Amino acid sequence: MSVAALLTRSWRRVSGCWAPGAGIRRLSSIADPEIKVCVLGSGPAGFYTAQHLLKHHKSTVVDIYEKLPIPFGLVRFGVAPDHPEVKNVINVFTQTAHLSRCSFYGNVTVGKDVSIEELKQAYHVLVLSYGAETNRILGIPGENLPGVYSGRAFVGWYNGLPENRNLNPDLSSETAVIVGHGNVALDLARILLSPIDLLKKTDITANSLEAIENSKVKRVIIVGRRGPLQVAFTIKELREMIKLPGTRSLLDPNDFEGLRHVVKDLPRPRKRLMELLIKTALESNAGKEAEFQAAATKEWSLRFQRSPLEIIPSNDGERVGGIRLSVTKLKGSAESAVAIQTEDVEDLECGLVLSSIGYKSHPIDPSVPFDQQQGVIPNKLGRVLHAPGMYCSGWVKRGPAGVIATTMNDSFETAESVLEDVQSGILDVSALKGGYKVIEALLKQRGICPVSFSGWEKIDSSEVTKGEKVGKPREKLLTVKEMLEVANQ
Repeated sequence: MSVAALLTRSWRRVSGCWAPGAGIRRLSSIADPEIKVCVLGSGPAGFYTAQHLLKHHKSTVVDIYEKLPIPFGLVRFGVAPDHPEVKNVINVFTQTAHLSRCSFYGNVTVGKDVSIEELKQAYHVLVLSYGAETNRILGIPGENLPGVYSGRAFVGWYNGLPENRNLNPDLSSETAVIVGHGNVALDLARILLSPIDLLKKTDITANSLEAIENSKVKRVIIVGRRGPLQVAFTIKELREMIKLPGTRSLLDPNDFEGLRHVVKDLPRPRKRLMELLIKTALESNAGKEAEFQAAATKEWSLRFQRSPLEIIPSNDGERVGGIRLSVTKLKGSAESAVAIQTEDVEDLECGLVLSSIGYKSHPIDPSVPFDQQQGVIPNKLGRVLHAPGMYCSGWVKRGPAGVIATTMNDSFETAESVLEDVQSGILDVSALKGGYKVIEALLKQRGICPVSFSGWEKIDSSEVTKGEKVGKPREKLLTVKEMLEVANQ
């Protein structure tokens, strides 16, 4: 079922999750005073929270703030350009943004242009949905050498995130190493190895398309500290790698010895994933598959139970020349197994290293509780602890994991917590709040010009028009300055 279809159904909570049904309590018929809600962040978490509140309480007015002039967060800047079907959820978010009780204000940086305290004074409810905006570092010697990039920055580069537009990665080496066994790691490998004719039909940025067309990379090694049973990618991404035209899969059969008897007892999604890995490792040299492998000019492989120790510099010391890995042993079983470093090491020669070990949220303001170790806002069902009227949803609530459907479920839970608190009286909404009118006056004083959703639609139209001229879905604007110029036309 599509996300759009999912959102047209009624929902009820079952064992902490949302399930379709007619049993949800609706507050839309209650004649409550107008509730002013401020949502910080316009990614999936922000829009799903807003959508649920607006649908189930007709006295709610939601204002969504975003630091960039454009909405949709990781749907625009995180989803791989060759996955356009995932981006269709933007159509649902656009419907929410067009509701009369919903407004979008881009180009507003909370903490700089306006403070949390000022927003608290202007709104009954603050929902923090600003996601995970930084990357986790490897924390090893040589990590800052030229040729070493975070997966987040590389994804931002080919997806047109303004802060990464000038990354200009060096793709002159034949071998690249990606650290991490998640979906983003496979996205990175797939983009590096994809036939250029496939990428030309996507919304990948023009400068990254040119760089990849001239890339010398033809071998990608994807390294993880644990074993096959603990990989974090899903079967869809794995299948895409296996079927990637012109590229062979090199999986070591020894890595999968003895796993067949374990697979039968795994949960179905993990079982199917493991069966595909085992089949690829053991049967890649048979029949038509052998012909496919022989004709390939590029290759990718998975390296298990390896943890990065240091980045080895090139002979001249000017850039990355390789990576030193510690061989690990696993303690525990299945997905809970922990990797422990041993004294054995392995060196891999390479000229490009991409670190894809996860994203990290940051504290937005000293007044907002934040767990530095977990990288989340402490909360209970989305209620920020010790902060009445403040809620959170998405990655800043639960950590940077899961897909868009996970975020939908998570955001519905937060929205329902808001609605429950309104109905029970825990959340006092009796006082009149100025909402955006108050914030607008402050922004004007500070010379900040917010971008409305109609301003975004001008940007959207401009990008689509430029894309049509070169046979692409869109050609993204890469600077905030360009975006503001188009939005304010």
